[in-house]
Formats: sequence, structure tokens, C-alpha cells
Amino acid sequence: MTDRSAFWHTFEMVRFGGLGLRCGLMLRGITIGMCALGLVAGWGDGVLRAQDEPTPQNQPIHTLHVYTNLMQIPVLVLSAYRTPMASIASGKFFVSIDSGPRFRPTHVRLEGDDPISLSILLDARESDEDLLPKIDDAIADLTSVSLQSHDRVSLFALDCSLTQSLNGASVGQDRLKQAVDLALQDWTYLRKNRHAPRCKPSVHLWDALTLIIQDTYQIPGRHVILAVTDGSDGGSKATWEQVRILAQETGVAIFGLTYDTVGTGLFQNRSYENDFNSMCELSGGMLLTTTRRDEERTLKRFISMIRGRYIVEFPRPSATTPGRHDFLVTIDKSAAFIRPAGISVPIADPAILADPTTVRPSASVEPVDGSKPAQPQ
Repeated sequence: MTDRSAFWHTFEMVRFGGLGLRCGLMLRGITIGMCALGLVAGWGDGVLRAQDEPTPQNQPIHTLHVYTNLMQIPVLVLSAYRTPMASIASGKFFVSIDSGPRFRPTHVRLEGDDPISLSILLDARESDEDLLPKIDDAIADLTSVSLQSHDRVSLFALDCSLTQSLNGASVGQDRLKQAVDLALQDWTYLRKNRHAPRCKPSVHLWDALTLIIQDTYQIPGRHVILAVTDGSDGGSKATWEQVRILAQETGVAIFGLTYDTVGTGLFQNRSYENDFNSMCELSGGMLLTTTRRDEERTLKRFISMIRGRYIVEFPRPSATTPGRHDFLVTIDKSAAFIRPAGISVPIADPAILADPTTVRPSASVEPVDGSKPAQPQ
């Protein structure tokens, strides 16, 4: 029995060396295990030449060709009640691409202390102000037990416009608290001066998340957004589906944090919350609820979820076409809550595949795509 609630997800295959700047930008969003891919693409011919000693006369120079084909997918796994689970054996994980046959990943591990690129959005409009009065202390306290020196934090506030007070910085407790206070200074002023005129927002939630995704995925680390908001948009040019697709293609998992008004731990089932919840889960995250009293504990739980994700690794399918493809991660005999993040990878270069010196992956471990055609880019 596999998890019936596991979401179909997408990754995008881009042509190696064939998309110029776009390909280069997409590569920056690939997870840590694929960083070498950006270097290979940057060298143009994708060749590393190793020669430790002078080559004897008339002897050929041996060339080592390095091609990265490993796909790494961060996967959030919780119990059916959204609580942590005991460690899961790697042999229980299965992946299917485009409804193709299930296969076991070549390696599964916990994310652990992998560097995190975390962007925090504080929605300071009239949508979720209940969580903001003490949010600076709650966020700053993450540095004492959760965030580490190699993690990078960006901080945004959405009010009259979208402002940024921290950009991919390694931060301590004092600096993080100051960045939150700076981001919320307009909101703090208006809260103290209730009769002061309020501005009309020039940027709305979906458009703000679009800009934050584009900023986040260019910073090294596992890419995560925490949006403290109730999920109401208000008039963006982008739709929530477009934001979801962008998050999937850039490998950015979106987590939402909203105020629990009735103490149930559940969101209120309003239409915009359903859209926001779907966006979060389809990007590899989820929607969390909390109260003002529990927000510090909830934020620490959020970081624990990130550290507790599984990194599922498997070879890139060599016969895959460009475009968006679906993949499904399941756990055998489990009803777990499973939400994989997205990823963008280059497709195999036909010239490399045709080269007789290329070492092809074993057919026993290489994934097989299903019959479903790739979605156009």
C-alpha cells in the first residue's frame, strides 16, 4: 500500500548547452549535489583535463570527461497527522516519472545540516497582523538552536510595497532581530498611529512570491520560503498556479505560516487559503498554523521539518525530452504525508550519449519515463 495522498510533482528538463543564459540561470537553482553541473556548463565543452606528470613524447594525453547526471529531490515526509515519523529505510522509497514503472532511488538520506537558503516574507498588510507583534523575537531565536553559520537568510516585508532588509546573509541573533524590526518599521508606525492614512499596496502576494522565488533560487543551499501570511492575494498579475510552477521549476519549497484563530491547528478553508495551501504543498512545503503564544515553537518546528526532509537521489533519465515532467514519490506500506520539491536539470547531450567512450548508466538503475509526453515549456 502506498500513500494515496502523495502529490504528483514536476521537474523541468532543459537542453544542455542549448538555452544559453536561461540554462545558466536554471542551473543556479539546482541542489547542492548538482553544483558541479554549473561548473561543467561554464567551461563550455564540459571537459576536465587532469595531467599530474609530463606526458611522454608521442603518448596520448588522457582526458577525463565528467558528466553530472544525479538528481537530488528534497522530500518532506510526515505522518498522516502531520507529525514527525521514525526514520524510514531507504528501500521503502519509490519514484515514478510520467506514470512510468516505479523504481527505487539509488540513495536516500536525511537532509540534516545541509546549508539552507531561507527567505522569510512578512505580510504586513491587513491580512495576518496577529502574528507580527512578537515575530522579531521568534525569528531571532532561530539562530540559537536551528539556523547555523552556513545557512543564508533573506528577509522581506509586504506592505505598501515589497521591501527587503536582508539578502542571503549569515546572521546572528541580534542582526536578524534588527532586520525584522527594519522590515516592519512602517507597520509598527501605523500600529502606534491608528489614525494615520494607510497606503494602497502596489505589490500583492502572488507577485511578491514570484520576485522572492527568483531571488531565493540564485543563493546556494536548499531553497525554502516561509511566508507569514493568511494567503489572501488582493490583485496580483500572476496566478497562484504560475507561482507554483515557478517554485517547482526552481526547486523552491514554500511553507506558509498563518494565524490559528480558533485553536484547532487547521486553516479556515477560505478559498484563498485553499489556493495558498495547494501552492505550498505542490512546491514541496505545507501550510502551518500557530497562535501568538506558540509562534516561536512553531518556527523551530518548521526548521526541524526542513532538517528532517529526505534527499532522494537517482540518475537522470537519458532519454527524456525537454519540458515539464511529473514524478511521484511514494513510501511502501505507508500512509505518510509526502511532499517532494521540484528540480530543474539539463537533459542528456545526444553527442555525449553517442560517444563510444561515454559510460552509460546501468539499465538496472536508470529510471524509465512513462508514456506520458512532456508538457511544453
